[in-house]
Amino acid sequence: MTPEPARPLDDARTLDDATRALDVDALIDDAETRIVVCCGSGGVGKTTTAAAIGLRAAERGRKVVVLTIDPARRLAQSMGIDSLDNVPRRVKDVDGDGELHAMMLDMKRTFDEIVEAHADKERAEAILGNPFYQSLSAGFAGTQEYMAMEKLGQLRSRDEWDLIVVDTPPSRSALDFLDAPKRLGSFLDGKLIRLLMAPAKVGGRAGMKFLNVGMSMMTGALGKLLGGPLLRDVQTFVAAMDTMFGGFRTRADATYRLLQAPGTAFLVVASPERDALREAAYFVERLAADDMPLAGLVLNRVHGSGAAQLSAERALAAAENLEDNRIVDQGDGKEAVRSSPEHSATPETSETPTEAPRPGQTTPDPRDAPDAPAGSAAPEAHETHTDADASEEQLTAQLTAGLLRLHAERMRLLDREQRTRDRFTSFHPEVAVTEVAALPGDVHDLAGLRAIGDRLAG
Repeated sequence: MTPEPARPLDDARTLDDATRALDVDALIDDAETRIVVCCGSGGVGKTTTAAAIGLRAAERGRKVVVLTIDPARRLAQSMGIDSLDNVPRRVKDVDGDGELHAMMLDMKRTFDEIVEAHADKERAEAILGNPFYQSLSAGFAGTQEYMAMEKLGQLRSRDEWDLIVVDTPPSRSALDFLDAPKRLGSFLDGKLIRLLMAPAKVGGRAGMKFLNVGMSMMTGALGKLLGGPLLRDVQTFVAAMDTMFGGFRTRADATYRLLQAPGTAFLVVASPERDALREAAYFVERLAADDMPLAGLVLNRVHGSGAAQLSAERALAAAENLEDNRIVDQGDGKEAVRSSPEHSATPETSETPTEAPRPGQTTPDPRDAPDAPAGSAAPEAHETHTDADASEEQLTAQLTAGLLRLHAERMRLLDREQRTRDRFTSFHPEVAVTEVAALPGDVHDLAGLRAIGDRLAG
């Protein structure tokens, strides 16, 4: 197995020649780029990527607003803002000549603003106070995605910012963001809505009398299913919103066309994992089917190693040798030295018996004996020193073996990520890719966002 060349520990893998590199700086420096949409499955770093792109674009001279629909509020924390709401807030401490603003979609407030802007005061009050509307605006399926489209359309129509960076909703499928206008149109054109709108369209008592026979059966069934008060709330809401339904569809269609325009760029964000890249492949194919301009793939949290020349197999083999005493002799050599003839007792001391002192003869004092030759230390001291050395060597070998096994796991992780990325690029060679090295911790400030921006730009 040929080892890979060594890479710095904090750097992502270098893209191979067959893969197109995504030039993020060229994308955000282009004055024609007015909208960047970050999409991808949950937990892959869309919010951080959107914030880092926004900060980098601002520090390169553009006036940027970042719109996030992420309820975790990490964006506000990383930008040093106490809280985000439906109004863009300027971010302080941005270097360079540009500006950075950030906002978090308030779904209900956006819906309220639409009602207030497109209905007269009396009708707006009736709609805003309607219980069914309050439930719809707070959490009806698809409302969040549709309101994100509405807010994007509002921001773009004001022409106040050079660049709008959108962090798509954390829904089951990030491309619900694209489907929202069609789903809303289907809802508004549905048979139930048209039926509920019929009395208002026909008008007054005559209308109710005309439809009384057919409506009584329908309302009776729905009344049992939904409850009489809720059904009345729905009918009141539909009657009040009747004149606004066409406006919803018109604006949604306009925003959808805006997303298809040349000034928009989609970035698919993924981690180098099988499920995330499978979702990324789906996003790429879906964007192509809908004629949405795809700029490329951001492969986030890619791991690297500063010792990639040492393969997993070699690291494991070295660890096993250390643990089995095949490379480092932890005790046998020392033991052999202690038991060798050169270090055994001399014949005189081992074979000649010690004579008893004669009468009148004093026993010699050991302190009066001449100094022992060098290297003839007491066996007990020599043996204690040898045991300490062996224990230290054994501990060193255990630690080294543990580190080698950790390295082997790291190299296996790198290999899995490489194979997963290669599988994606083999199916989608037309997609430009940039890789972002995994950071040791979470991003929680502008410095962290700048670090991500540097990695995005390669």
